[in-house]
Amino acid sequence: MPRKSFYCLLLGVFLSANSYAADLKIGFVNVARLLEKAPQAEQAKKELEREFSPRDKKLAAEAKEIKALEDRLAKDAAVMSEAERDKLDKDILNRKREAKRTQDEFREDFNLRRNEELTQLQKSIFEAIQSLAKEGGYDLLLTDGVVYASEGIDVTAEVEKRLLSGFKGGKK
Repeated sequence: MPRKSFYCLLLGVFLSANSYAADLKIGFVNVARLLEKAPQAEQAKKELEREFSPRDKKLAAEAKEIKALEDRLAKDAAVMSEAERDKLDKDILNRKREAKRTQDEFREDFNLRRNEELTQLQKSIFEAIQSLAKEGGYDLLLTDGVVYASEGIDVTAEVEKRLLSGFKGGKK
């Protein structure tokens, strides 16, 4: 009969685990959605655009000028002297080199700033999740890596509201 008592013990463990699990308050937060839709994300996007737009326009204008020089070289090469062709070819090469260096610097600066903004946004989201968990009496809030979460435990909208109420149009 030891086998029967083992099954009774196992059944008792499952029943007590189920009664405890019924008392747990569990929620799920879709952080990817928050990273896209939080007002702080939109503000960060606008800030980056405002900050980097002038440099981007300068790069586009330089590319257009280089293209015009290349077109001129292709069109007028036959009527240019060899010295003129060589000078224009060298000028195009130097400008392309400088444009590439400037583009690389731009990309690096932009990525650094974007990462700074993303870090700040992630911090705000984490704080909002922590606040919701404590105030809402949650025992467990899950995020990323969840294969399935029912609508009943998805509290992403509540976190979104907290981000919105904590935002008030400025940086948080």
